[in-house]
Amino acid sequence: MTRKAERELENKPNRLAGLLGVIAAIVITAGLTTFLHARVALTASVSEKTPLRVDTTVFHLQENYRRTVSYLGLVVAGRKANLSFEIPGRIAILPVRQGSQVAAGEVIAQLDDAALRARRTATNADLKRARAELELARLKAQRQKDLRATGAVSREAFDETRLRAQALEAQVEAVTAQLASIDIDLEKSRLVTPYGGIVADHYVHEGTVISPGVPVVRLIETQRQEAHIGVSAARAGELEAGSTYPLKLRGQQMDAQLLSVRPDVDPVTRSTTAVFSIPAETRALDGEPITLELEETIPLAGGWVPIGALLEGKRGLWTVLRLDTSEEPARTLREAVEVLDIQEDRAYIRGTFPDGSSVVASGMHRITPGTPVAVAGVN
Repeated sequence: MTRKAERELENKPNRLAGLLGVIAAIVITAGLTTFLHARVALTASVSEKTPLRVDTTVFHLQENYRRTVSYLGLVVAGRKANLSFEIPGRIAILPVRQGSQVAAGEVIAQLDDAALRARRTATNADLKRARAELELARLKAQRQKDLRATGAVSREAFDETRLRAQALEAQVEAVTAQLASIDIDLEKSRLVTPYGGIVADHYVHEGTVISPGVPVVRLIETQRQEAHIGVSAARAGELEAGSTYPLKLRGQQMDAQLLSVRPDVDPVTRSTTAVFSIPAETRALDGEPITLELEETIPLAGGWVPIGALLEGKRGLWTVLRLDTSEEPARTLREAVEVLDIQEDRAYIRGTFPDGSSVVASGMHRITPGTPVAVAGVN
């Protein structure tokens, strides 16, 4: 036997063992494949026999729907003004601070009135002197009148005395007017609030020498507040002065009376201003946002579904899953819809499916079109 034949005889058992290994691997693989196919078929069979339980809602078609429209406005003080002195002077007293509540007629600033009081004293002395001279002239005129009948006093001397008395009367009136003017200036040296409110700002401080008309403080009335709200011209025509409407401030609703609607339209916002009277018990800040809430009817056909029933489709479209009850168990069908409005947790939609259709209300992420389902509950 040659050496080549001996080597082939030695390798023959190894080739036989390798062939048996390959055959065993093929048999095992075939067995596993058959087992997996049987498992999948069994699972599909069980799935077909056990429909997925879902919550549904009934789509009711309607010709229109109502929605609440909010119009934004601002709280406006009934009165607010920059208070100033009518006369020049140096501010001696400014007791109030920013944010201080003041009553009507309260003194909130005082000028140095020493010079005015000195002038008043001097003018009052002039008035006393003029009155004394007037009294003397009247007495003299009366005596000369009595003596003139006897011829002891000439007519010329009597006329001088009489006219002198009249001139002194005019002087007394003039000095009295000067005294009254000084008293008015003394009154104007005190800055008095014309109405109750809150001091919003200070523009000057003690020791400042100011001219007439220079703002000292800003006063905002807090009792008679109003709401100025921009409303579209179409809706403004529906508002009636004297009626009450719902306003919302800081999330709280109140009923406010409509005072008036301005007859012009803002060229920027294209809206007119409705003025409402805010109830006295409401505590609001000047310039704070406030809204008017009105209901309106939108003439669009559609129906309401929960927001959870919507599923985003291709190209920005929205879809819902409608139940096809023509066979048992019911199966889901994908329907494209148009979302017309959203209010809180529901959406107003329109589509091509009929009135009274059952729509899957939630759990859209676990359901695909064609899935057999059973109704677990109706919302």
